[in-house]
Amino acid sequence: GVMIRPYLNGFTIAFNVSQPNTWQPYVDSMHRFLAAYDDKVQEEKNIECVSGQYFIQAGDDSEEKKACQFKRSLLQNCSGIEDPTFGYSRGQPCILLKMNRIIGYRPGAGVPVSVDCKVQKGNESLLRSVDFYPGNGTFDLMYYPYYGKFTHVNYTSPLVAMHFTDVQKSHVVPIQCSLNGKGIINDLNSDRFLGRIIFTLSIGK
Repeated sequence: GVMIRPYLNGFTIAFNVSQPNTWQPYVDSMHRFLAAYDDKVQEEKNIECVSGQYFIQAGDDSEEKKACQFKRSLLQNCSGIEDPTFGYSRGQPCILLKMNRIIGYRPGAGVPVSVDCKVQKGNESLLRSVDFYPGNGTFDLMYYPYYGKFTHVNYTSPLVAMHFTDVQKSHVVPIQCSLNGKGIINDLNSDRFLGRIIFTLSIGK
């Protein structure tokens, strides 16, 4: 399962660029959500891990586990650091994607899970460009497995930021973002949140 932030009015993100009061709630929500990812907070609580491999921790199930740093600066243009409006003031919104936590799960069978986005149905030219952070929009293996909230107390879920840099304005654009990786099912019609998420962007001028 996957979830998006900001999540204010269900799965519709609608605002007018020229009216800050329509997009400010999304921006405020993003800053609140990312406070736990502040670089300083992560440096104090969590450790630097080795990228590209699972972080398997030995020891008793009841022992407290270490957690890997996920700093908001990794989200680059979607970190809210250089652009505190996350692109909303320019009609280029950032949306964060987070995988649901599953104890012991090692996604991708050794290959990082990646994200892609497309127009869910209709005119594909309504969505011309999406940038992904960090890197090429993958969930690094070092954040897995998750050991559960009682022992993995400082665990911070990794994120992928999707920066919608070129979406057709004044249209309702249905978007589907999917997880791609070994063992991930993302095309079950009966479950629109399994391995994918569907939401609507409606950006006015």
